[in-house]
Amino acid sequence: MELTVERAFFDRQVARATAGDVNASFDLGVAYSTGTRGADYDLVAAHQWFNLAAAWGHEDAPGARSDIAEDMTAREIATAQKLARGILAATQRRAA
Repeated sequence: MELTVERAFFDRQVARATAGDVNASFDLGVAYSTGTRGADYDLVAAHQWFNLAAAWGHEDAPGARSDIAEDMTAREIATAQKLARGILAATQRRAA
C-alpha cells in the first residue's frame, strides 16, 4: 500500500513540475538525487529538475544542482540540460 501512495505522490509532483511548479521541480530533484519518494536514483533527472527549479527562481536549486553535478560527466549534464530545455519550451508554449 505504501508504494502505491508514494507512486501517486510522485506522479502528482511530475504533473505539477511539468506545469512549472517551482517547489514540485525542486522536490523531484531531491527525489531523483536520493532515490526516494517513488523515484529511482538518477542524477540526470535530478539535474534536470534542479535546473528547472533554478530557472523558475527556487533559491536552493542552484546549489543542489551544483552539488550533484560534481558526480556527473559533461555528457550527463548536457543531457539533463537538453531535457530541461524541452520542458521549458513546452511550458512557454502552453502559456502563449
